[in-house]
Amino acid sequence: MFQDSPIYDRLVAERGDIPEQVRRDAERVSRELEVAMRPLHAPGHLPGSERQPSPGGGWQRTAMLPGPR
Repeated sequence: MFQDSPIYDRLVAERGDIPEQVRRDAERVSRELEVAMRPLHAPGHLPGSERQPSPGGGWQRTAMLPGPR
């Protein structure tokens, strides 16, 4: 990126290659998110057989009871 830049080379020598570290961390986080966001497959779930999504995406709302919190 900055092949002929003595200032950049000096900063990298003093502080490390921050853009490269950020790039590596972003790639790692991206891989971890990809794994975490994969749908869970129930035991015995056959590939290609899609289950009907439940209303609300599996979350349930509950009413709050009256009274002090």
